Amino acid sequence: MPESSHLDGGQALDPQQAKLAQQLRTYRGVDLTEEKHRLRILQQVEATPLWWHRDTLPGHVTASAFIVDPSLEQILLVHHRKLDRWLQPGGHDDGERDPAISVLREIEEECALKQVRFFGDYPQIFDVDVHGIPARPDMPEHLHLDVRFLILADPRQVLQHDPEESHQIAWWSLARAYRELEEESLLRPLRKIAEIRRASKPSRQDPRFSESEPS
Repeated sequence: MPESSHLDGGQALDPQQAKLAQQLRTYRGVDLTEEKHRLRILQQVEATPLWWHRDTLPGHVTASAFIVDPSLEQILLVHHRKLDRWLQPGGHDDGERDPAISVLREIEEECALKQVRFFGDYPQIFDVDVHGIPARPDMPEHLHLDVRFLILADPRQVLQHDPEESHQIAWWSLARAYRELEEESLLRPLRKIAEIRRASKPSRQDPRFSESEPS
């Protein structure tokens, strides 16, 4: 897809639209599937002034968070009320027109977490995914063009779920999540987290690694 800073009719993108478009142009998916998702989201953002609005069809941009503890061994999941599945927290843009801002609001609303930070200390796209949402009485079947972030949080913080959004919320081990979650849209980010964790551990070939420490 050719890079562009204009809508199809030649109209310039607004600043928030251009910001997200640039982030999507810079980002690269880890495989062909994620690359297809990235290009689909970029196309929507560049072509649709209301890319962020929940009523935009056939799909709109959403934001979600893979929240992990600092050791990258636990992940916070929400048992979604409407979809009846364990998922990462996230949802619609409520007018922020910025997925990084939307996702922080969603985290507080869905989990009551007050102290979180982006992995790497600034908002950067961690994963992207396009997936279908079933029809509801007030909304036809549509697509969520999900922009995802990796977020760090202390698991000792008190959690409180929103009963209108979820049945419960819980910290899972990364290993359990990988065993029990089935969707590739969840497994791909879990593999990314596991790779970051492996890369951050000292190698046994490193002289600074103590033989008395567990692997």
